[in-house]
Amino acid sequence: MAKICIHAWVTGRVQGVWYRQSTLEEAERAGLVGWVRNLSDGSVEVMLQGDEQAVRHVEAWLSQGPELATVAEVKSEEVEVSDELVDFQII
Repeated sequence: MAKICIHAWVTGRVQGVWYRQSTLEEAERAGLVGWVRNLSDGSVEVMLQGDEQAVRHVEAWLSQGPELATVAEVKSEEVEVSDELVDFQII
């Protein structure tokens, strides 16, 4: 199984709609490590790491998000895998 790490930025109506909590739940269900956080500009930043297929699945989910979210855009890039990520957190 190939391990990858994705750094993503999500824009739209993604704060105050359970986006971070839902991302945490999706990532944990997929067995991923990383983090999610709100940014001051109203967007959300996400780091996803784990099995490539699981990461790609959650990366695709980011475009939909939870029921109350309205995602305008997801920008993501593959970054170097980090040994420092050991669980998934809201930071």
